[in-house]
Amino acid sequence: MSTPTGAPVPPGGPAVLAVAVEHARRGVRLQVALRWVLVAFVALTVAFVPPAHDIVTCAVIAACYALFALAIAVRVQRGGDRAVRLAWVALLGDLVVLAALTLLTGVSTPQSWTSDVVTTGFLLLPVLAATQLRPRVCAAVVVPTVVVYLVAGIATMEANLEPWSSLLLRTAIAAGVAAGCVGLSRIQRSRVAQIGRLVQTRGELLGELGDLEQRERTSLSEHLHDGALQYVLAARMDLDDARDSGDPEAFERLDRALTETSRLLRSTVAELHPAVLAKAGLPAAVRELAATAAARGGFVADVRADGWPADLRTTADPLLHRTARELLANVAEHARARTADVTLTFLGGRARMVVADDGVGIGPGAAGPRGGHIGLASHAVRIEAAGGQLTIAPGPASGTVVTVEVPADPA
Repeated sequence: MSTPTGAPVPPGGPAVLAVAVEHARRGVRLQVALRWVLVAFVALTVAFVPPAHDIVTCAVIAACYALFALAIAVRVQRGGDRAVRLAWVALLGDLVVLAALTLLTGVSTPQSWTSDVVTTGFLLLPVLAATQLRPRVCAAVVVPTVVVYLVAGIATMEANLEPWSSLLLRTAIAAGVAAGCVGLSRIQRSRVAQIGRLVQTRGELLGELGDLEQRERTSLSEHLHDGALQYVLAARMDLDDARDSGDPEAFERLDRALTETSRLLRSTVAELHPAVLAKAGLPAAVRELAATAAARGGFVADVRADGWPADLRTTADPLLHRTARELLANVAEHARARTADVTLTFLGGRARMVVADDGVGIGPGAAGPRGGHIGLASHAVRIEAAGGQLTIAPGPASGTVVTVEVPADPA
């Protein structure tokens, strides 16, 4: 598959293609507009700096060039993708027109300035070629342009009494402009591909985030059903036993069930609305998350916050807390880890959190929409939007090390 410019589709999918197509069309429209600038330049040169001879021929060439530009503009407007794809061929027509005028006015009428003015038009051709966003096509146009520019200069240098040094210097400038346009075309093309990939990622994230709320509700429902609700049902049964038999052990079981129910509900409420985050700070809130995840996943969790002042509250605390909950939940559900360590530090206006486990590990692309961890991907997007970064790396021996760094101001 190729874009309307004829270039292969950059990797990334339909979104990348759509962006490439749109920029290709914009580039061709810019090319058409710049061609009209060149047409006006040729017409004004013939009108106000006319050659001493062959003025009628030059006028006919200028008129035909205007008709040529009009035909190309109409073709691009009505021809669809095929016309856009072949628009670069018109650049060869621009080159032929400038070369013909340069040779005609330079050889036959050396006493006029027409040829000297027309040759400056060659410098606009690389700019027209750069609008294609196709470095190879741009090079295929600018190389003949520089060669024709040099050949035309050689053909007219004797009539114009121009020294070799002058010809070579201005040819070097033309070559520099040509090389710069090829490089610009390459840079712009890479930017278009990057924009397309970003659009693709955004679309995938938005699509997946639509299911995230339902998944969180399902998880919460299962957590309440398998935890607190079971203890409530057991407490009701123990209460019935205590009423019927007055068994002291039934009261003890009832007390244990209600205590465990209270703990589970408090844990669930803390996940939904972490009041401890505002009251006791981020380290205490993360310790509570780690304890809950460790109990659920059967691993040992350790939270170290030596580099985090005890009374510090920052603007990044809610973001770091949500990210820690996601990371620890992943450890509990997927890592099959024996231990997990969380390290919190704050230095120079940046908060840093490292979550390391010794489990089975996940790939470095897990934070992307194709990595299968949409929750982690959504947190990575939020962190990047806040000016931070989330990186994933394998552990020293096994497992995964996730590092989160984000700007933070004391609150």
